Amino acid sequence: MKGSLFESRRFYFVGLISPLLICLVFGQGVYAQRIPKRKIRKLIEKSAINRDHFTGFALYDPDKKKMIYEYNADKYFIPASNTKLYTFYTALNMLGDSIPGLRYITKGDSLIFWGTGDPSFLHTTLKSTKAYDLLKHSNKKLFYSATNYKGAFYGVNWPYDNYGDYYQAEITDMPVQDNVALITADSRGGLNVVPAFLKNYLKVDTSYHPQSFEVERSLTENKFRYPDMPVPVGFSQEIPWKTSPALTLTLLQDTLKKPIGLINMKMPDSARILYSIAADSVYKRMNLPSDNFVAEQLLLVCSSTLPGGALSTADVIAYSKKHFMSDLPDEPQWVDGSGLSRQDLFTPRTTIALLQKIADKVGNEERLHNLLPAGGVSGTLKRAYQTDNGVPFVWGKTGSLSNNHNQSGYLITRKGKKLIFSFMNNNFTRPTADIRGEMVRIMTEIHNRF
Repeated sequence: MKGSLFESRRFYFVGLISPLLICLVFGQGVYAQRIPKRKIRKLIEKSAINRDHFTGFALYDPDKKKMIYEYNADKYFIPASNTKLYTFYTALNMLGDSIPGLRYITKGDSLIFWGTGDPSFLHTTLKSTKAYDLLKHSNKKLFYSATNYKGAFYGVNWPYDNYGDYYQAEITDMPVQDNVALITADSRGGLNVVPAFLKNYLKVDTSYHPQSFEVERSLTENKFRYPDMPVPVGFSQEIPWKTSPALTLTLLQDTLKKPIGLINMKMPDSARILYSIAADSVYKRMNLPSDNFVAEQLLLVCSSTLPGGALSTADVIAYSKKHFMSDLPDEPQWVDGSGLSRQDLFTPRTTIALLQKIADKVGNEERLHNLLPAGGVSGTLKRAYQTDNGVPFVWGKTGSLSNNHNQSGYLITRKGKKLIFSFMNNNFTRPTADIRGEMVRIMTEIHNRF
């Protein structure tokens, strides 16, 4: 009897405790995959640096399709180069695996061509030569028409005081060699210019007295001046040139070493397309060093695929918002391809949704990571983050303008949890390095702890 009673009680006790043991054992695995909202809130809201300016943050779990934590995530921020993510997604939807590099027709003994905005034509890094080869080796008379570009040489609300800076090249239908003059010291103490044609416009100016040696371009024309002082060894400077159809024509003739006529002819729908370069190489060039020139021109390339083939930033943005982004939480206020404009305004939660759409569209994590800066490894995140024993854990886009710095992208925690984040900082007065350091500290903490 005692034995039977003991056994019955023992089994009763086991029956009570077994579910508890199961919860404890298996609950640890569940908890390991759950990131407590309160801990993320503490990281964000207890930060002294985050409290002295306008901060927005969103952290999303794509596996559970659930937002983990939001802080001002529904508020609009100036995104700076985070805007390139919107350009990237547009291109993923509108372009195939190669970039349209030229539109052309043959008519009798003539070849007439139009630009598509392709940034890769004789680009210093991308080095696409297919359009060059077509024009160079054609036995027909060449005629260039610039009638399909609808826009100004600058994007909406771009600052004019940056006209001489390398990152603000002008927008054109057919860019040549990055639309930027590369000026370097030569071995004789003089200056070289690429394209060489522009050396005709480079002059010494004895009335020009900068604090250190530099070349300056006139605001309204291609007049370059430098001071009457020794050229420093190793000097190098990139300056955008003032674009025009006439200058494009001259540079093409100088490069191709053959005559080209300028013609005012509307592009027919039947114009053939020459594809120039793999699209992924252009996306990578846009994203890793955050190349504004490539971003702006890439939107024009997307526009070239619309009916009529007109090159219009405004038209392709409207098309993309209607056809690819209508389901975003907050409608983007979006005006350019690169993020140079302060009229671009996005919310963190909308950027999260866009990043999910990008991941779905790319469909391959390895390819996606390869097309974005990797923390501690490549691009604009190379020096921001440390790797985890040589392995990156964050991939994304940075965005910087004066008093604004942002990061948005993908993060993998030490426990293998995959997350999407958008971290935006506007209107700060402290050094950007402080903001960057705090973002890196918080994102690294999330990686280490969860």
